Amino acid sequence: MGYLITLLVLAIVAMYIASKTIRIVPQATVLLIERLGRYNRLAAGGLNIVTPFLERPRGVNWNGIRPGTTQIDLREQFTDLLPQPVITRDNVTIMVDSVIFWQITDPAKAVYEVNDLIGGIIQLTITAMRNVIGELDLDHALSSRDTINSKLRVVLDDATHKWGVKVTRVELKNINPPEDVRITMEKQMTAERNRRAVVLQADGEKQAAITRAEGEKQAAITRAEGEKQSAILQAQGAAEARLTAATAESESIRRIAESITGGQGNPAQYLIMMKYIESLREMSRSSNAKVVFMPVETSSVLSSIGAFKEVFGDQGEPVPVPQQRLRQ
Repeated sequence: MGYLITLLVLAIVAMYIASKTIRIVPQATVLLIERLGRYNRLAAGGLNIVTPFLERPRGVNWNGIRPGTTQIDLREQFTDLLPQPVITRDNVTIMVDSVIFWQITDPAKAVYEVNDLIGGIIQLTITAMRNVIGELDLDHALSSRDTINSKLRVVLDDATHKWGVKVTRVELKNINPPEDVRITMEKQMTAERNRRAVVLQADGEKQAAITRAEGEKQAAITRAEGEKQSAILQAQGAAEARLTAATAESESIRRIAESITGGQGNPAQYLIMMKYIESLREMSRSSNAKVVFMPVETSSVLSSIGAFKEVFGDQGEPVPVPQQRLRQ
């Protein structure tokens, strides 16, 4: 009976010693092994042997984690912060709701450099958030979330680096201004939208007026160009017609002169003679007495009157004889 009790006690002791000696650590999880109260080594994922009574895993007491937990998670984690009051530069108190993403890179520093790692990250985030947002007006704080996130991540990453923690992201989920400020902002936005609508309408009317004016200008220019081209073409046509008539008249005179003088005459002399005859005809029709002084060369011209007389006699028009004195 006593032998069985002894075996049972030994079995219990063996099982206890085995439970303290053999430690199976999950993947992405580590244990900090201390020997006689001093940090000895890091037990990674898998099977690990711990010397009982001399070595033991170090427990952590972090905010949000069960006290005495020995396993340290190396995966990326997040901490959701409760809405925090923050005062902007224009003295408006807003409630900011944020979330932090972080990851342990050095478990030994995370345990031995800070007492409460998660609590320290939360407090750093709150103070950094108040510093960053306190430098901005309410309008900038509402419209510059990406800038605020980047600044917070840089500040927290620098502060937690000595704790063996990497802050990967900081996201502001909500920024809630007070109710009276929110109502004022809505009225302001309504007025701004109305102003933009009026400005856009005015710009549209302005552009339409400019477009109409440009169209009328182009139409006037086109009409002027058309009238100019028409006038040029008419002038050219008239000039060409006059040139054609003059050419035809010249050719007619040349042929008449040649026919009268047998091809030896001068057309210019014929033209002069015609002008003389027309002048004499006009003078003969007038009742006023006139004295006409004719140049000496006229005698040679008048010698050809007989030939012209025959030409005009054929046309049935008598050549009038003026009643004036001819002085040579």
